[in-house]
Amino acid sequence: MTDINLEDLTHLQAINKKLTSGYHISEQDTLMWQELDQHIDAYRALFNALGHDLQHDSRGFYFFGSDESTPNMGKISRAIALTIYILIEHYANTGKDPMRALFDEVNDLELMQTLVQINKHLFDQLEIFSGSDLRKDVYLRMVRLGLAREVENGFMLQAPIYRYIDALMEVNEETYLGDDE
Repeated sequence: MTDINLEDLTHLQAINKKLTSGYHISEQDTLMWQELDQHIDAYRALFNALGHDLQHDSRGFYFFGSDESTPNMGKISRAIALTIYILIEHYANTGKDPMRALFDEVNDLELMQTLVQINKHLFDQLEIFSGSDLRKDVYLRMVRLGLAREVENGFMLQAPIYRYIDALMEVNEETYLGDDE
């Protein structure tokens, strides 16, 4: 049993609020991330006692694992996954290293408009018809979930995007392996 000294957990309220809202705490959230990193055992024990599964991804972020999904979250997740997939494809098609560009490039309104125009048939299914819709319905939600941060000219993706990349790779693997059977 881990001893928990609540006095050591100076950012407990802020961390709890962020994590319970579905936010991913990454290294850019310096104070909360450092506190989680320094007191991981105490936070895991405390959150576990409260019915939460605190996860730490070695690529630099913390989140609550969940088996639950709501229909609305499913739609949001699909929109985020589609956007990530299309971004990777877009960067590859323009001759850039997709994984590097994913985290190094600013996603501005012009890029969003291009992505929606080129992939209209896919985005139409999610009721995203313009770069402005993509910004409002996907990128601003990614900010609220800690998957991206807003910068002067657009958005920068953050490490928690790896959760979507991992899921896309898993689906790709299952599709590929399924073809052989």
